[in-house]
Amino acid sequence: MSRIVYVNGNYIPEEEATVSVFDRGFLFADGIYEVTAVVDGRILEFDGHIARLKRSLGEVGMEMPVSEEELLAIHRELVSRNDLAEGGIYLQITRGNPGDRDFVYPAKDVPQTMVLFTQAKTLVDSPVAAKGIKVIAVPDIRWGRRDIKTVQLLAPSMAKMAAKAEGKDDAWLVQDGFVTEGSSCNAYIVTKEGTIITRNLSNSILPGITRASVLKLVEETGMTLEERAFTIEEAKNAAEAFITAATTFVCPVVEIEGVELSGGKPGPVATRLKDVYIAEARKAGI
Repeated sequence: MSRIVYVNGNYIPEEEATVSVFDRGFLFADGIYEVTAVVDGRILEFDGHIARLKRSLGEVGMEMPVSEEELLAIHRELVSRNDLAEGGIYLQITRGNPGDRDFVYPAKDVPQTMVLFTQAKTLVDSPVAAKGIKVIAVPDIRWGRRDIKTVQLLAPSMAKMAAKAEGKDDAWLVQDGFVTEGSSCNAYIVTKEGTIITRNLSNSILPGITRASVLKLVEETGMTLEERAFTIEEAKNAAEAFITAATTFVCPVVEIEGVELSGGKPGPVATRLKDVYIAEARKAGI
């Protein structure tokens, strides 16, 4: 049976889902997106994702097309209709279809396009997290407002493909000599003294919802944290490293630019944070 997806107020089979060729999301990448995780059939970190969605929409001059309550109901309906036990829900809102192609924003009365769909995926017992990932470094060529979660994802896709071409799993993006973040995640290193280092929030990185929760756990467990930029060389000399993202949770990094970390296996800090995060997120799922 095919998935049931949501398109502009309708729940329909994915084969019947269509969006206009004049939609600005298609023509201009003029859209915002979010991805929420689902575990045990429950939605994780919903409030955080919707708060970031509203902020991103506001930064590009768009509004929420439905209320938060309606959006939660849509998420839950998709989980139910697709019998989704574990995976993610993708949400995209664009500026809609003005009827033709024009760089100028359409009038406010042009309806926005809203699409949601589910993706089944193993999250809690992820085989990727169990063995850790290997990353390379590539130049960060994205636009200057990475704090807005737009659908302009060609540069991150190119970074991932560069990693795949070298037989690695992902790429960390570097600007002015410092790591900004991963292609679709926030990046962290752990010093030999046990200090966790991750880039401070700014327009240069996305304010990850999982990032915020993990940093709170770091504080609660008494670990030492530094929010600052770090270089690839510093990362290569770290004790261990990891990434965070909505449907990745906490995933260890076991190799950076060909240099093994923590003996080429997931390190204790990343493993501990992964287990604690999953336990806490499951308890708070809705």
